[in-house]
Amino acid sequence: MTRVGIAGIASYLPDRWMTAAEVATASGIPEDIVLDKFGLRGKHIAATDQHVSDLAVAAAERLLDEHRVDPASIDVVVYYGSQWKDYAIWQAAPWIAHRLGCVNAFGLEFDNVSHGTPMALRLCRDYLAAEPELHRVLAVAASRESYLLDYTNERSRFMFNFGDGAAAALIERDHRANEILASHAITDGSLSLQVKVPSGGSVEPPWSVDGNGRYHLDVADPAAMKERLDATSLDNFAAVSEGALAKAGLTLADVSLLAGIHMKRSMHDVVLERLGIDPARAPYLDDTGHMSGVDPLLALDRAVRAGEVADGDVVLLLAAGTGYTWAATVVRWGPA
Repeated sequence: MTRVGIAGIASYLPDRWMTAAEVATASGIPEDIVLDKFGLRGKHIAATDQHVSDLAVAAAERLLDEHRVDPASIDVVVYYGSQWKDYAIWQAAPWIAHRLGCVNAFGLEFDNVSHGTPMALRLCRDYLAAEPELHRVLAVAASRESYLLDYTNERSRFMFNFGDGAAAALIERDHRANEILASHAITDGSLSLQVKVPSGGSVEPPWSVDGNGRYHLDVADPAAMKERLDATSLDNFAAVSEGALAKAGLTLADVSLLAGIHMKRSMHDVVLERLGIDPARAPYLDDTGHMSGVDPLLALDRAVRAGEVADGDVVLLLAAGTGYTWAATVVRWGPA
């Protein structure tokens, strides 16, 4: 059986940090609510001239430099971050590959939004296992969706934790460490129209809207969405976690680290309780907020750099995103 492992990871956060107090001022939500309920001390904000391709390149350059990887040795550059890219109808992967010097790579994109990391690891693993001529995949994700927020729109207030950043992973065939073991996902398409930017697509083309248009993230029916998520989300987080672990011959008791997405503090705590995972083994990104598909890989990168992941540790990368999809991927850290 072909082994596929993570040969390196890196992340990047923009310099500007928007504090909880600033979020409170912009939204009218009391600062203590932002801190305690939203679970947000602050988040990083990209510069106005810093786009997802720039963020992704910064994370990828760090990875390639640290691991002394020749960009020409990369076979595929995968972009799996935010759909809100430099241009509306455009692929970021070819531009990222060009800027990095990945002259022998082809570009590939997965629009998996917030559940991007476990899905990208799954798909990259499958590509490498299925196509013997491929050896190295560079997977990158970035988000600057902080710019899509309208802090006056109460319907979208659960997204006020959206921040900006990027992460990258080098994934290799026959890499004898950090093996990607298995994945699982569940989709509930009944929620697919809830969260979106209303204008800019073929339903409501940009030229059909007067004035500024509707170009911020919005929620069609927050009450209906909350009702459906309250009824399904916890079970689906558990199901994808248990499903991925079962495929790897493991159980929740084997998990050493959970690298997940930033969500409100109460939901984070409930998920950990349901999964039986010690909060000390589940980094909470209260200084970054949520960054589309970036969060789990950034959380893992931080834990590895801090020496908090030991050889043999089972890492569960867990995420959910609008669509609505819950996804999990299991990695065994260290040598095979």
